[in-house]
Amino acid sequence: MSGKKFLIAVVAGMASIALPALAQSEDSGKNEVSVQAFGSFVKSTTDTSAPTPASTNGGVLGSYRRFFSDHSGIEVNYGYALNTQDYLSTNGTVGVRNYSHEISGAYVLRLPLAHFTPFVLAGVGALVFEPNNFQGADLQTRAAGVYGGGADLKISRHVFMRAEYRGFIYDSPTYSLTNLAGADRVTHRAEPSIGFGYRF
Repeated sequence: MSGKKFLIAVVAGMASIALPALAQSEDSGKNEVSVQAFGSFVKSTTDTSAPTPASTNGGVLGSYRRFFSDHSGIEVNYGYALNTQDYLSTNGTVGVRNYSHEISGAYVLRLPLAHFTPFVLAGVGALVFEPNNFQGADLQTRAAGVYGGGADLKISRHVFMRAEYRGFIYDSPTYSLTNLAGADRVTHRAEPSIGFGYRF
């Protein structure tokens, strides 16, 4: 399956989960949608002892949450960013610029208070790396562990502002490039974000 078909299938799957909840008006306040801008800070990846700086970029994140009680719920997310992972290999420094898609699902634990709601989350996901004009580089998908936390600040009965931190732990992509064979390492992406959401 091509990368674009994979992404379409994932987005369609997320929509099929969200739509039944949208139709349940008796569950007012248990559903949330949000859009956030995030920074992407990727840990350096090397196959020698000398570190190589990794890129700092930005992106956008869309989320849907469904709560089954005042405290417990689940979320599904889709994020998009430009990303460059640099490597220090025997052939020198190699940096592959790519479009990065992230799809994740997580358990969310929150503590609703009068004016703000802190929360923590943990789950799993996939990072899809789509190389941008790099000869011989292939699209690659990596499984990832996701964790994070943050808080929602109440603006009105339905509208809130969200500040959040999310971290991804995953195997760095090599894009099927011969000179990066065996250079993949467990790495980390930090994503602080801020945005707005709607509760219904």
